[in-house]
Amino acid sequence: MSAPTSPADLYRHSLRLLLDRDIPGWVALWAEDGLMEFPFAPEGWPERLEGKEAIAAYMRHYPDHIELHDFPALRIHQTTDPETVVVEMRGVGRLVATGSPFDMTYIAVVTVQDGHLTSYRDYWNPLAVTEPGIDFTGSSR
Repeated sequence: MSAPTSPADLYRHSLRLLLDRDIPGWVALWAEDGLMEFPFAPEGWPERLEGKEAIAAYMRHYPDHIELHDFPALRIHQTTDPETVVVEMRGVGRLVATGSPFDMTYIAVVTVQDGHLTSYRDYWNPLAVTEPGIDFTGSSR
C-alpha cells in the first residue's frame, strides 16, 4: 500500500491499524516529536504524551484491554489548515477483561505533516473509565 497522501487518508489508515490490533504500525505513523493530548483526562491519567516513544509506551497494552470492532459514524472535517482535520467518531468493541461492550464517542483534532501524525488532541469521554477493565495506562488510580 502506498503512503496515505492527505490527513484524512492517514487518519483512516490509522483506524484500520487499530482495528487490526497493529500498535507498532499505528505508532509508526507518528513523527518523532509527535504530541498526543487528552484535555478531558481524569485524575491519574496522562494529559500529554510528548514524543513517539511516550505514545508507543501509552498504547503498547491497548489491545490487551480493548478489542475494537468498528468505528461507526466516522466524520472527518477539513479545516482551513490543510494539514489539520477534526474527527468525530465512535469506537465500538469489547473490554477484554470483562467481555463488556465498549462504546466510546470521540472528537479529535489531528495534524499531519510530511506524512506523519504530529499532533492529536483526543476529546474522549472520561466517564467511561469507571468501567472495570478499561485502564490500560498503567496508572495508579
